[in-house]
Amino acid sequence: MEYDYIIVQSVLIKEKGKYASVHIRPLPDQDPYVETMFVQCSKVLTTNFPVGTKFRIKVKIITPRNGNPYASSHYTWPFEIIKD
Repeated sequence: MEYDYIIVQSVLIKEKGKYASVHIRPLPDQDPYVETMFVQCSKVLTTNFPVGTKFRIKVKIITPRNGNPYASSHYTWPFEIIKD
């Protein structure tokens, strides 16, 4: 499996069925990683930093048999905080 480094950002969402209100989403223009894609990664990114923080993380796309593709980064992998 091939991994990529992408820039993601923590965002507030109000979507039924989601377990938390803060999620990580890819920033635009990083095809095939689209803004609407969910990112599975360390909870540290959503709990230890303010909403709106940007990070550089290593991910790959996971395509489940019965679901939408999502980006996945192992929770133990390091990440970089991106300053504006």
